[in-house]
Amino acid sequence: MSNACSPPPRRRRRRAGVIGVGLVAAALVLSACNGPAAVTGHKLLAVGAENEYANVIAQIGGRYVSVDAVMSNPNTDPHTFEASTSVAQEVASAQLVVQNGVGYDTFMQQLESSTPSSSRRVIDVQKLLGLSLKTKNPHLWYDPTTMPKVATVVAHDLSLLSPQHAAYFARRLRTFLTSLQSVASAIQHFRSRFAGTEVATTEPVADYLLSALGLHNVTPFRFQSDIMNGVDPSPEDIAFQENLFTSHRAKVFCYNEQVSSTVTVAMRSLAQSSHVPVVAVYETMPTPGFDYQTWMLAEISALSRALSSHVSTKEL
Repeated sequence: MSNACSPPPRRRRRRAGVIGVGLVAAALVLSACNGPAAVTGHKLLAVGAENEYANVIAQIGGRYVSVDAVMSNPNTDPHTFEASTSVAQEVASAQLVVQNGVGYDTFMQQLESSTPSSSRRVIDVQKLLGLSLKTKNPHLWYDPTTMPKVATVVAHDLSLLSPQHAAYFARRLRTFLTSLQSVASAIQHFRSRFAGTEVATTEPVADYLLSALGLHNVTPFRFQSDIMNGVDPSPEDIAFQENLFTSHRAKVFCYNEQVSSTVTVAMRSLAQSSHVPVVAVYETMPTPGFDYQTWMLAEISALSRALSSHVSTKEL
């Protein structure tokens, strides 16, 4: 087990694909946003580094914004993504950009620097939340408090870019914030049933959501960090993780469906053979069929089924 991964890059996509291909994914939620970014008309051009952020832009911008997502392919490991020429062109044309920060999508800063624009507005979620670059878990969108703040600033920036549509953006912001109440309610209901339950993970993808749900992630963060960064976990950490399944201490296993390694595949197999239900989590929003809200609700529902009915959700 200690020889878990092949030489760098160690993290592998779950299916075959080519890293660095331009990922142009427009109109993530609303039909008004359908169409390529090249079709400008009276629309503002916006880019989300990850499709969950592009999705929120689309929900706020509606018919007045054309949105592209840089990373939306579930077969791509976001940590090893390499931007293509087409991605560079999208960013160069964008009037609004939303990126995660915390070292997760550093290629965006490089692209923005190579095509400077005094009129481009950039929302760096790390900076918006006041987080240090040393923040250990970069998967900020899983924190239920993140997207309301992102959406509010998106509406503000779109209003600055297109003042004549400010009232429209404000209405759509209110609709978005209201829709998030269903997520908050699901979290509270889940906590009332399962708070304090111990779970295991491959890496800290959904850790912010697990914490909000009142779950106790008993996988050592050192193990999670090693997997996230493509480092072989220590034999001691591997043995500890294995024991979480064989002893049935962990009641559910959250598995990053988007990327895998020899270690994570072995852990998933052990969880299954130990009758510990597995729940898939993702770094970019599964598409089609989801918006940000329904994605979070689907993850909460999958965790609830795992704990109440011992049912695995291997793929959303």
